[in-house]
Amino acid sequence: MGSCVFCGIVGGSAPAEIVLRAGPVVAFLDARPLFKGHVLVVPSDHVESLDDLDLALVAPLFAAVQRLASVVPAALGAEGTFVAVNNRVSQSVPHLHVHVVPRTKGDGLRGFFWPRQKYDDAVEMTRVADTIRDGLARG
Repeated sequence: MGSCVFCGIVGGSAPAEIVLRAGPVVAFLDARPLFKGHVLVVPSDHVESLDDLDLALVAPLFAAVQRLASVVPAALGAEGTFVAVNNRVSQSVPHLHVHVVPRTKGDGLRGFFWPRQKYDDAVEMTRVADTIRDGLARG
């Protein structure tokens, strides 16, 4: 896809600090990191969102994510990582990417970046769960 900046990075026509090439997956430093060492892991081929990802690519993509989530803290002196995927909403580049962000207690990042909501009661929670289970059963 010619206008996709991540496809440009994968193909070498756009600059980035590549930290890993592993088969159908490339990982590079985020140009606008939450913290230094914030890595983006992408499929090499253009895939817009997680639901578009071929099942055969799930394992290689998340194997790279798992490897980076293990290596980044030790390499950078962090205590752990935050791993996240925006799927369409808040996805700044329409190419699937997984964030691996180094974390340290007290670093100022507070959980998720939006207000939490509560279910009205256990009945509502069960109704929402039933709706999701029904969707899964339909396929």
